[in-house]
Amino acid sequence: MLDKERVARLYARQAHGIKPGLETTLELLKRLGHPERSLAAVHVAGTNGKGSVCAMLAAALGTGGIPVGLYTSPHLVHFNERFVVNGEAIPDKDLDALLAEIETVAEAVENDNGMVATFFECTTAAAFLHFQRRGVRLAVVETGMGGRLDATNVLVPLLSVITRIGLDHMEYLGPSLSAIAAEKAGIIKPGRPVVAGAMPQEAQTVLAGTARERGSPWVDAVAAVSVRRISGDLKRQKVQVSSEERDYGTLPTALAASYQVENIATVVAAIEALATHAGILLPDSAVAQGLASAKWPGRFQLIGEHPSVVVDGAHNPDGAAALVKALKDAHAAKCVGLLCGFCADKDVDGFFRTVAPIAKRVWTVPVPNPRSMHPAETSRRAQRYQIPSEPVDDYAQALKAARDWARTNEGTVVVCGSLFLAGQALSQP
Repeated sequence: MLDKERVARLYARQAHGIKPGLETTLELLKRLGHPERSLAAVHVAGTNGKGSVCAMLAAALGTGGIPVGLYTSPHLVHFNERFVVNGEAIPDKDLDALLAEIETVAEAVENDNGMVATFFECTTAAAFLHFQRRGVRLAVVETGMGGRLDATNVLVPLLSVITRIGLDHMEYLGPSLSAIAAEKAGIIKPGRPVVAGAMPQEAQTVLAGTARERGSPWVDAVAAVSVRRISGDLKRQKVQVSSEERDYGTLPTALAASYQVENIATVVAAIEALATHAGILLPDSAVAQGLASAKWPGRFQLIGEHPSVVVDGAHNPDGAAALVKALKDAHAAKCVGLLCGFCADKDVDGFFRTVAPIAKRVWTVPVPNPRSMHPAETSRRAQRYQIPSEPVDDYAQALKAARDWARTNEGTVVVCGSLFLAGQALSQP
């Protein structure tokens, strides 16, 4: 069992906020013997899709017989989800011992240097130490936010991957796509290859320029890999995948959203870049099995039927646009009710503006996070776009109302707006 008080103290470090910079993380890692230096890594940044890319990459590498670590955030239901080795989340006993050690080191750093480690700095150090002790030599590591000053950017990876960039976390990363792209480009290391997924030209121009300046081999996943959706519904889809080097044929995946097509292209481009630049070769069968077995909860995940209830972590306008397209492609957009909640720092107006064409009704709820927007305010935002909306203080009550409405109207319920809300939906479906 996890020591609840220790975990509470770790979470209390969130009160220190987000402190961009690498100094504290490096000091933690120095005192732990620099476990990050034992890792070869694929470092993944982006606004949307980076978690899905990490999950598919880790699944393919693991299927190919390579012991692999996976570090992602946030978790949805269990804290252990952040630290995965060979497809298995860290056991409670091991996690408890790990957090105790990290807490001791973090307190020593504060006492000696006055440097207060944040929640994410501590979890990042814990991940690298766990991977080292489990004998992991290759890790897939997702940035928390941004890239240049993200705690994970202490790595010198084999390969950097940057997924679609959009307008999010603008108070930290900048007011424009080019400014945000410049921050994400911080994970591009001199001489190390970088794979860029589909994204706006403004962002891609910045990334390509950074790669050129740093002598980093550049791979445009859209140009390098062709992925075509053959069929799909709310449960699964089939895609046809090929590149200049290989024809992978038609592959099934349980990641059902049509927006995963561009992420699959990014994953395959990354796999081929690892082969070309790092000598890590995977057979076609590993790619196929990895895509088929990959799971990434809370991203267009069907959690109920009759009526259909889908959980999706979309929380910004780009994510909303991808969600709308996914529902249309799955033939589930005719009658959609949204159960949603947001953190107050999100572009809620942009989200509702984007979903307005398909949203017939909205129930707004609080997000299980201190930054939650009040349901009444969220409801007012929805009403600005002529979406009938009702604030509800209790998630279970809102879900019952949404399901009843969907049964009567032969509709689909989509829980969205926050990964924190997605986690709540998965823990109490």
